[in-house]
Amino acid sequence: MASMRDIKRRRDSIQSTEQITKAMKLVSTVKLQKSKGKAEASKPYFNLMYETISSILKKSENLDHKYLRPGASEKKAVVAITSNRGLAGGYNNNIVKLINGELPAGNTMVYAIGRKGRDGLQRKGFAIKADYSEVINEPLYRDAADITLELLDGFTRGEIGEIYLAYTAFKNTVTQIPKLIKLLPMEIEAGGEESSRAHALMTYEPDEEEVLDSIVPKYMSSLIYGALLEAVASENGARMTAMDNATSNAEEMIEALSLQYNRARQGAITQELTEIVAGANAIS
Repeated sequence: MASMRDIKRRRDSIQSTEQITKAMKLVSTVKLQKSKGKAEASKPYFNLMYETISSILKKSENLDHKYLRPGASEKKAVVAITSNRGLAGGYNNNIVKLINGELPAGNTMVYAIGRKGRDGLQRKGFAIKADYSEVINEPLYRDAADITLELLDGFTRGEIGEIYLAYTAFKNTVTQIPKLIKLLPMEIEAGGEESSRAHALMTYEPDEEEVLDSIVPKYMSSLIYGALLEAVASENGARMTAMDNATSNAEEMIEALSLQYNRARQGAITQELTEIVAGANAIS
């Protein structure tokens, strides 16, 4: 059985940890409110951008554009959005597992946003093509546009055949969903009867080549920027939940150790009293 000193030392250590997890939970809560507001405010724009591009493609016929057909290379590229810090439950590991399960390590280049995902994917055998870890600290649309230009440059030169985006979508404070979506080549989905009636109205000025050359980079930048904002909100939500669980576990351990300490203390007092009574009886 552990001594009273050992029990007290362990209880004090857990109390110190509890204070840290409480503080981290409060910080994450404040950051979550800010990042959640940004993500929710920007979501309508990015949803509309996606719907607009989908509508354009559905209402068009016989399009033959470089962004609609696979690149010359068999190499794949994935923009992996994670965090620079841990202590967020399974937030970072979920993205690593998703990419590792869906894309081949030996044939996929990683454009890493977040050191945790970068390191995790590197251990899985993925090649890190570029590291934009600082972007996740304060995401800007300009950052997403720069990443898009580099990806499109590699796609146009034939170094990349397919481009994917991996991030964690924010649903609510306790639920975050890891997603892997394909950015390029863009796929034209069947649009149904409504699309069939309307596709003749879609015309391009000056032509579809220039229109798609202009709008696809904006489309990709919008999706990447939207993913960055959702990832930041998801990270803070995951960290807040993880720290809340850690605080609850610490409280339970402290309660159990306090009970164990009191029992040990009571046992020591009882033993001392027994020894005193035994000694008194021996003298008399």
